[in-house]
This record gives sequence, C-alpha cells and structure tokens, in this order.
Amino acid sequence: MRIILTKDYQDMSRKAANIISAQVILKPDSVLGLATGSTPVGIYRQLAQWYEKGDLDFSKVTTVNLDEYRGLSPEDSQSYHYYMEKNFFSKVNLRADRHFLPDGNNEDAAAECARYEALIGSLGGIDLQLLGLGHNGHIGFNEPAKDFVGSVHLVDLAERTIEANKRFFSSAEAVPRQAYTMGVRTILCAKKILLAVSGEDKADALFRTLNGPISPKVPGSVLQLHPDVVVVADAAAAGRLSRESGKDG
Repeated sequence: MRIILTKDYQDMSRKAANIISAQVILKPDSVLGLATGSTPVGIYRQLAQWYEKGDLDFSKVTTVNLDEYRGLSPEDSQSYHYYMEKNFFSKVNLRADRHFLPDGNNEDAAAECARYEALIGSLGGIDLQLLGLGHNGHIGFNEPAKDFVGSVHLVDLAERTIEANKRFFSSAEAVPRQAYTMGVRTILCAKKILLAVSGEDKADALFRTLNGPISPKVPGSVLQLHPDVVVVADAAAAGRLSRESGKDG
C-alpha cells in the first residue's frame, strides 16, 4: 500500500487525477470503477480540464460505478446517474454506451445484483477502482456489519450514512434507505485501487481503515488485503495518521 499525503483538497484532487490519467494514457481502453459523493468532484473536474486541453482521451474507456440509490430514476437530480452526468460524463468524450451504473429502478433486487455483477465480469474486470471513504469506514455502500458481503448486493443504509447524505436532499426523510452496491470481493478484484480521502471528519475512519484490524465493522479495512492500493489523503484526513506516527517515532 502506498500513501500519498497532500496539503489540501485541491492538491489531493490533482494527485488522484494524475493516477487516473496515467492509467488512461497507458491503457486507453481501461475499465474504470468510479465513485460519487463530495470527495471525487475535484478529481472529475481536474480530469475534465485535462481533456479540454487535449491531454486525455476517454473515447475507448469504459466505466462502472460503485453504487446507486434504490428507487431513484436516472433523471432524478439526487441519483448517481445524474451526478455522474453532471460532474464527469458530460464533460469528456466518454461514449454514452460505455458507462454503467446499477439500475435503481429495478425492484427485483436479486436480478439487478446478478445483472450488474455479470456486467462487470463481461468487461474483464476493473483496471482501476476509485473509492471514497465514509465516516463509518464504508467503501461503496458496504456498511459496517457482522460479515463482509462479496458481490453486488442491496444494502440497508446505516443511519450515519443517511445523516451524512441528507445535505444533498431536502430532508433526512427524503434520503433513500437502500442502495445497490458492489461488494467487497467485487472491489478487491480490481487490479488497482485508488482511495481518495479529504477532511478532518474522515481522520478516524482513515486511521482505522489503514491501521486497525481487518473487520466488517470497518469495511474499508479490507483494502489492507489488496496488493496494489494507493491512498491519497489531504492533511486534514491524515491528521490522526500523522499524530500516531509521531508517537511511534
């Protein structure tokens, strides 16, 4: 595992975008696993800027997203389909038939999970998976639980996740209570993983993810098992890492 510490959010975004751009340059037909939320916005903005300058070409890239709320249509302004279109898909030359997300409108959970898992497999797997980190250590929507769930599945969102996401909705009651998400096995099958973390409120979750025991109670801790993980964290998010390192030294 490689850890890159950055001075602030902008620096974190640029360095994370550098890693993704290198992947696309070295393998133009890469399969990228993408994430949503507040953390990746700056990353997508930087990638779009480099595309506009002619430094990047996404015409052969395929993308698969980590997750989607259940019950929201792609046109809903709070869906992850909408988020991706607004923040990335519409900004670059990614083909419309080469970006994929779970179908939040599919009420048959078993069928949708099987469909999306099979889709990822049919693409030959994920070359680089971008991840954010939840306050409770979740990756994707894999919430703290008694056991890890391996494949794409329907999850009941934790109250802390609902609380964190309510800023995007009119109220906490409006936040969906379920989501489709890649499971930890699906994520770990990616050839390379990029974990981007920003903010002092993520410092404890990042510390437990990287230094705590591997446990489904901190889903991100499973990344310790992957052979090629790069963590890009700003100074605020890395605060506890730095403090604990200073004690050890």
